[in-house]
Order: sequence, then C-alpha cells, then structure tokens
Amino acid sequence: MTKFKSDFLRVLDERGFIHQISDPEGLDALALKGPISGYVGYDATATSIHIGNLITVTMLYWLQETGHKAISLMGGGTSMVGDPSFRDDQRKLLTVEQIETNIESIKRVYGNILNYGGSNPAMMVNNADWLLKLNYVEFLRDVGRHFSVNRMLSFDSVKLRLDREQSLSFLEFNYMIMQGYDFTELNRRYGTVLQMGGSDQWGNIINGVDLNHRMGGEQLYALTTPLLTKASGEKMGKSASGAVWLNGDLFSPYDFWQYFRNTEDADVTKFLKIFTRLPLSEIEKLGALGGNEINEAKKVLATEVTAIVHGRAAAEQAAETARATFEAGSIDLSLPTIHVVGASLSGTGVLEALVNVGLAASKGEARRHVQSGAVRINDALVEDDKLTLNADNVLPEGVIKLSVGKKRHALIKPV
Repeated sequence: MTKFKSDFLRVLDERGFIHQISDPEGLDALALKGPISGYVGYDATATSIHIGNLITVTMLYWLQETGHKAISLMGGGTSMVGDPSFRDDQRKLLTVEQIETNIESIKRVYGNILNYGGSNPAMMVNNADWLLKLNYVEFLRDVGRHFSVNRMLSFDSVKLRLDREQSLSFLEFNYMIMQGYDFTELNRRYGTVLQMGGSDQWGNIINGVDLNHRMGGEQLYALTTPLLTKASGEKMGKSASGAVWLNGDLFSPYDFWQYFRNTEDADVTKFLKIFTRLPLSEIEKLGALGGNEINEAKKVLATEVTAIVHGRAAAEQAAETARATFEAGSIDLSLPTIHVVGASLSGTGVLEALVNVGLAASKGEARRHVQSGAVRINDALVEDDKLTLNADNVLPEGVIKLSVGKKRHALIKPV
C-alpha cells in the first residue's frame, strides 16, 4: 500500500516511477494541499527525444492528469552548451538554427502525450528566453557565487570524467550552473516548485533546489525516476538498428510497436505500469497471463504505447501489419521498406541488405545472425553470409522479404 496521500505521488509510486525525492513528506503535503507546478527539462541535441525520455514525459502526464501544472522546458539555451553528465567527451556544439529545428521537431511528440489546451493546459517553455539574455558578470555575482567548485567536482557526472583523465571544458562545467538557474527562474516566473528527471540528473536537480534556497527563495523539490533496465539487466532504449526514437521519421510506428511486442515476459507488468495509462486492475490481469497467453499482453502493451506516441490509427495499423505478417503468413506491404534502383539490386550482399533495412546494426552483427540460422530471404533459410540478391529474389508482390528470427521483417522494393 502506498505511503503517499496526494493523488500525484500515489500514482507515481504505484506505477514504479519513484527513485528519489528530496523531501517526500513535504512534497506530498504540498501536492495534497492544492495544485503545484512541476517541470522536466529536455535539451534539443537531436530532432527527436528517445524512449528513455518517454518515462519523464509520462511523469508530466500524470502530474497534469492529477490536477497539477505540467511544464515541458526546452533547452534552447542549455543545448548550446550540452550536458556533460556521464559522457566521455564534449558534445558537438550546435548552431542556434540547428537547435531551433530540433525543438520544432520534438514539439510534435509532446503534443501527442501532453494536453496543451483545455482547462488545465500544459506549458512549453524555452530557457533561451532568459539564458541568452544574461549579463555574464552579473550572473557570476548573483548566481555563480552560490556554487561550490569543491562540491561540483564531487558529483559522479564530473568525477567519473576526471578520474578517467578526460578533459572537461569550462563551457561544460557551466552546464550545471545554468540548469540550476533554470529551476530558480521557473519558480520566479511560474511558481514552479518541482523538477523531475532521470536518476542520472539527481545532482543537477539538487543544485537547483540548493540555489533557490541560497538566493532566499521558497522550498523546492527534486524527484527522479529509476534507470529503467530489462529483466536481463540490459539498459532499455536500444534496438538492433540503434536508438528507439519517438519521432516516426527516425523510428517507424511499426518498429516502435515491434520493440514493445518483443518485451521479455518478466518485464510486461512493469512496462504496462510505466508506459501505458491502463488501470492497475487491468494491468494486474494482463500480467497474470501465463504460457503463450502472455503474448496477448505484449500486444496490448505495444498497441497502447504506440497509440500514445504515434496515435491510435498508427498503432492499430502496426498491430494489423504484425498480425498479417506473423499469423496469416502473408506479405504485408506496409512493413518497413527500402527502395533500391533495380540495376543496383543485383550483387547486393545479404549482410549489406540486413544493415540497410535496419535488421542489423553492422555487417558483423548481420554475419552473426546468418551464422546462428536466424536469417531468411522470402522465408527461405540463408546459410551463406556471402549470398547476394538478384532479380530472381523478387516476389510476385514486387518485393524481397528479409527476416531475422520470427518477429523481425523488412522489405526491399526495386524501383
């Protein structure tokens, strides 16, 4: 039974979101008393956020759903520096134009998950609005003097970099000061009292809590979610073709559906709680399914998460594509497809083809798939990793079907 009285923290606790809270009793009492304002910050270092970010966006969803004010903070300013946390080298510096393009692309995902209209609209704010207008000397005197370099050096995100004798630039060192200042500025502008994030952001978030206190502000709160791992111990967020992005142009809705359909049995209940909005009573029933029936729960998981990120129509189309491909045995032309010029098809190696369609991250991985007996062309086993494709492989439907295992398929269509 949850120890929290407020709907917000009770929901997060029951669904497995909570790792650390700076003052659990204080935050619970405040959330019980009335609406609070909370935020999560996202740097625009790519055109999309990934599945790891979906956890924190979902925390914002539950904040809004339980009657509080949700703020998605876009790092238009902090993205110009780049978070050095747990990195071996400095991030590539982006131009203002690249950052603005990335933000516009990322916004599409947030609009599918959070409600920016209605009676309790979420807010999207950009920290470039204040960070890019700061006077450097005044900022050092008013904000920088409250930061202890000794303490900053003790944070794991910095300490690990220095212990490896890898350079940490002065630019990067300023990141945690800028992020801490964001919290104070949001409190000043919108009365924001809570910052949420992944467990790797705990030190940066606590910096903001401490800074506001040192500058004479009200009590602020930090809340982080656990690092999400699979039952196998593997960190969640990677597929055979790379990162699991939330934008459909980088990772298709079908691939996204398949990613969750392939969830390990032991993770089904945990992922249903975190990634879907299904009632806990329904999740309990799905999680209790055994044997082959657990696959039905995985389909529900895949469809519900895909519907949240890509829309219900895309989710149902992905589910139908999978059904037609795996259960009916037909060639579904809505599978992930690459187009090649007919003349260039002849001589394309199977290893190259597997990489091109996203069924392997490298030729080395593709070779291992072949050697393990997992690769098929048009459902025929591939035993030679030097096999090449040609026009004879094209089916009556006008495509070549590539498969790795029983669940991952893609098409090559000559044009």
